[in-house]
Amino acid sequence: MSKDALQRTRNIGIVAHIDAGKTTSTERILYYTGMIHRMGEVDDGTTVTDWMKQERERGITITSAAVTCLWRKHQINIIDTPGHVDFTMEVERSLRVLDGAVVVFCAVGGVQPQSETVWRQADRYGIPKIVFVNKMDRVGASFANVCAQIRAKFGVTAVPLTVPDREGALFSGVVDLVDWKLLRFDEDPSGARVTREPVPAALIPECELQRKILLETVADADEAAMEAYLSADAVAPEKIREVLRRLTLGCKVVPVLAGSALKNKGLQPLLDAVVDYLPSPIDVPPVTGYTLEGELSEKRQPNPQIPFSAFAFKIQDDAFANQLTYVRIYSGTVRAQAQVLNASRSRKEKLGRIVRMYANKREELTSASAGDIVAAVGLKWTKTGDTLCDPDHPLLFEKLELPEPVVFVAIEPKLKADEGRLEDVLGRLATEDPSFLVRTDPETGQRIICGMGELHLEVIVTRILDDYKVPVHVGKPQVAYRETPSATASAEAAFDKPFAGRQQYAAVTVGVGPAGRGAGFVYEDRWVNPKVNEALRTAIRESIRDALSGGVLAGYPVTDLRAEVRGGTFDEALTTEMALRAAASTAVRDALRKADCVLMEPVMAIEITAPKDTVGDVIGDFNARGGKVIDMALQADVQLVKGTIPLGNTFGYMTQLRSLTQGRGTYTMQFLRFEPIDREKGGGKNL
Repeated sequence: MSKDALQRTRNIGIVAHIDAGKTTSTERILYYTGMIHRMGEVDDGTTVTDWMKQERERGITITSAAVTCLWRKHQINIIDTPGHVDFTMEVERSLRVLDGAVVVFCAVGGVQPQSETVWRQADRYGIPKIVFVNKMDRVGASFANVCAQIRAKFGVTAVPLTVPDREGALFSGVVDLVDWKLLRFDEDPSGARVTREPVPAALIPECELQRKILLETVADADEAAMEAYLSADAVAPEKIREVLRRLTLGCKVVPVLAGSALKNKGLQPLLDAVVDYLPSPIDVPPVTGYTLEGELSEKRQPNPQIPFSAFAFKIQDDAFANQLTYVRIYSGTVRAQAQVLNASRSRKEKLGRIVRMYANKREELTSASAGDIVAAVGLKWTKTGDTLCDPDHPLLFEKLELPEPVVFVAIEPKLKADEGRLEDVLGRLATEDPSFLVRTDPETGQRIICGMGELHLEVIVTRILDDYKVPVHVGKPQVAYRETPSATASAEAAFDKPFAGRQQYAAVTVGVGPAGRGAGFVYEDRWVNPKVNEALRTAIRESIRDALSGGVLAGYPVTDLRAEVRGGTFDEALTTEMALRAAASTAVRDALRKADCVLMEPVMAIEITAPKDTVGDVIGDFNARGGKVIDMALQADVQLVKGTIPLGNTFGYMTQLRSLTQGRGTYTMQFLRFEPIDREKGGGKNL
């Protein structure tokens, strides 16, 4: 790919809260760019990016889908991501490889919980954003309210580029504040033809106020624009776009546009904004690579002429190719049938075919280069988060951070003959989805599957039954509890036994204590002994971490713990890595028994939407479930209730909420933190 082609490439994600209109917006984008000739609908199960059977049946996005389209001679690679919190890992791994994001907000709902989550995820990767305020045709829509919420909740400079001519049922077009024109979209079903008209006199006062915000933002950042603005000269649209692009790429402003994807209005200006303001691969900082030993190595520029490097961000089980590996290529060029190095696993692999994905359809490529997002066929050992590179120029990219599963169920095949098939299917699903784990209960021998929520595991089980045709028995959902020390304690343990034909000896002293909520595992090595080399110290650390996978109270993993290796005994003739591992593992478990460990449960942040006339019953039931109301707000004709609740008390809550609200209530929730179980407030119900 040439430099000019790289500059004309946009790798973007469409992210939002569930039901904000991501998939509908993507469908319209594909239509207006000529990639499809008939627009599908989410409710009909006919959209391009929601191609899985379950996505079409449930009307939600479950897995991220990659599509490519062209607009104004620019190639736009789009990943449509899920909005439900149970599938937040799909958003995380997509944002890891994207250069820009379109954040979709509902004009009625505004900034909702999952919108906040995906915004923070994008911030973590330094991704420039533009905002599309969707559903301007809905009753209760308010463009100004959404802009105000964005500024207040995220502390950013949100700058409107288009504003609606009217709101609600009367919404018919948008005013382009850069070119100072009213854009109307034809009234036939497609909305493909855009007419540009002078701004009507009735709209000028309000639109001039919004344009003043835009011009002041531009003038503050550019001396030439400031001179034109202060001298009452018109600031040229080209200058406005130039300065806004610079500010957007620096994450200093967030351009905001209005529209209604369902009514086919406002999508063409959004596409223009993607081209005008979001970065090309050349505009983002070069990616940092490390040596195979973990030391800082080099920064790889998006140059097709330098050694090849890529990041595998998604694995998809495929009926025709066995496994598709989605990769973002950061540098160099790779050809089909090339041999590459999986630096994460120190294994060489043959990259068979290279395909460009259009949801579940594909286009065969002979090669791919820096800036491309493609899928590879034939990689046997590569997993999500692995680095692929030129074997002669190895390097590693940072891995993905994986969320902790909070719900689990027991699962077994109905027929003994299906035992092997079930193992194979679970292995495939776990390879696809890093937030889905499979383990065996050490006490009961049961096979346990773990996920991010009820819906996550429900989707997994349905795929096992429908897609892979394996009949299974499934238990009731259970909460993934944790253990944590409430006091500090220490213990010394020794290993002094013959093993593998020789006497082995080591002693290790380990201290444990609380590390604070959300800290996870904090480790300190205070053993001063030069004979204990780095490999042995790593072995001690790993053995302590492994020992924390099952606690001393009820066998749940231990978290929010500070572990400190304080010393030990080292004998050059007898001490081995195995002896140190055994001593450290025993010491940390002995220390935990003295540290007054307590059980913790996952607590969720929840937002309930209910009609005003039912909110009393809803809050009463919520309190009875151990929920804690944090905030309430009236929005249009519904009441929003924000709070926290133990996860174990939410099983079956949707059915109860619908009963209390005559089917009109909804809720969304996401994992907040682990907290000690409070029995008096209804915690730990299914222990």
